[in-house]
Amino acid sequence: MLEQIFTLTFFTAFLAAAVRMAVPLIYAALGEVFLEKTGILNIGLEGVMLGGAFGSFAGAFYSDSLLVGFLCGMLGGCMVSLIHGFLCIKLFQDQSVSGIALNIFMLGVTSFGYKLMSAGETYQQIETLKRIRIPVLSRIPLIGEAFFHQDIMTYLVFILVILASVFYRKTSSGLAFSSIGENPQSADAAGISVYGHQWAAIIVNGVLGGIGGAVLVLVQLGKFSENMISGRGYIALAAVILGRYTPLGTLGAAFVFGGANALQIRLQAMGVPLPTQALAMLPYIITLLTLLLSIGKSNQPEKLGKPYIRGSR
Repeated sequence: MLEQIFTLTFFTAFLAAAVRMAVPLIYAALGEVFLEKTGILNIGLEGVMLGGAFGSFAGAFYSDSLLVGFLCGMLGGCMVSLIHGFLCIKLFQDQSVSGIALNIFMLGVTSFGYKLMSAGETYQQIETLKRIRIPVLSRIPLIGEAFFHQDIMTYLVFILVILASVFYRKTSSGLAFSSIGENPQSADAAGISVYGHQWAAIIVNGVLGGIGGAVLVLVQLGKFSENMISGRGYIALAAVILGRYTPLGTLGAAFVFGGANALQIRLQAMGVPLPTQALAMLPYIITLLTLLLSIGKSNQPEKLGKPYIRGSR
């Protein structure tokens, strides 16, 4: 068994799977970073991703177009996030309660919608996005297959992470977003539109979370199933915390969780003599352990989860 694990073939396949598993998490977590920087917590990220997954499947299924599918996925995720924004920004409701309610609500809505679509059929498959091999780079041992033989959405998410890092570190707009999460009263006094920035972050959160769900359907699986997100939204939230609310840190944390998921799949495929339930627990055990290790190291925005009411102290 050990001889099979400690081989270049195993690690090459493992790294490629880890990247594939991490990509939906990176999209969703990056959208959550934008939102939490403005002081809003969206525990309903699971529902946002589920809305994106169902919207992308419905769009691609009826139009026979992956582009339409991705657009519908972005729209589906955005609609869920906008509901959260209305409750938390406009009505000043508890953000944790709103997020949990949206997760439960979207689980029911997407399950019902899929049953209407399936019309009694148990299996519906759609075409998935093709991978693009980058010449020369894709032949690099170990990392070539993982990073340079991927679909366009995988390449895009790495670019988005870099752009987001530059945005927060080098631009005045990035500083404005960050200041709202730290001290919205001071930001408001400085002429920054707190509510306007929060609504913009809500849209970014919905679009990127929706893409995260769409990647599962249109890139990886080619189908939709009930509750297919299966906790990925919560893991994306954990990636934001472990990544200390920064785009690059979140990218690294998502790779940790993606690697854990890939490892349990590879071990199951190799017939490791452990119960499948124990192996399936591995990603969540690693999630808990990494969160324990990050205690005291958080860079959480000061006003995260606290509704901003203009004029209040």
